[in-house]
Amino acid sequence: MFGRIDPADLRDQDIDEAAGRGERMLAWLESAREELDKVIGTGEGPSGQVKATVDANGLVLDVVYGPRALRLSSHELADETLAAVGAAAADAERQTHDLMREALPGYDPAAAQAELERLLSIE
Repeated sequence: MFGRIDPADLRDQDIDEAAGRGERMLAWLESAREELDKVIGTGEGPSGQVKATVDANGLVLDVVYGPRALRLSSHELADETLAAVGAAAADAERQTHDLMREALPGYDPAAAQAELERLLSIE
């Protein structure tokens, strides 16, 4: 659906379909803002002593340290915190992608992101 296209092979129908997909996505984003605002990702560090919550934009909302977290070295505590926040961000991203897949059948957010990154890396 979003693979590499040779401009010489583009037809008016292809352009119209791509424009339609873009319009549907923009319309969904407008209507889904409330749903997206409710996305809260949760995650915890490997020891379970650090838990974090993150919103759909990646904003860290909360980090909670368990009673045994202070027994960790500062380096371990930092690693646990980063792992918890990373897991929470991944959870929020998964939830966002699930919402997008439901609203836009056939759309794969991960594939679209990979294609965008590939296009941006072309010099």
